[in-house]
Amino acid sequence: MRDESRKGKIEMFYVYVLQSKTSSDRFYLGSTRDLRKRLESHNLGENKATQGDQWNLVYYEAYVELKSARDREHKLKHDGRAKCYLMQRIKESLR
Repeated sequence: MRDESRKGKIEMFYVYVLQSKTSSDRFYLGSTRDLRKRLESHNLGENKATQGDQWNLVYYEAYVELKSARDREHKLKHDGRAKCYLMQRIKESLR
């Protein structure tokens, strides 16, 4: 469902990957409507899975439909090949 009510703008939905600032081999995958707020939330310790660490946004994909973003997040979290391929691409780009 598209939300075009925000001052004529289309709302986007994101799938993102964070990398720990203290442990370069630690990553977190999630989805959100607002990347900036979500990153801030992670860095303030408001997410149990990422508490106790600081994070950098290293990758994101944008979608117009919420369902598309959620489906992609689910695929990446539950399909080992898809996640492995994405993580390999991310790690190569961080070298």
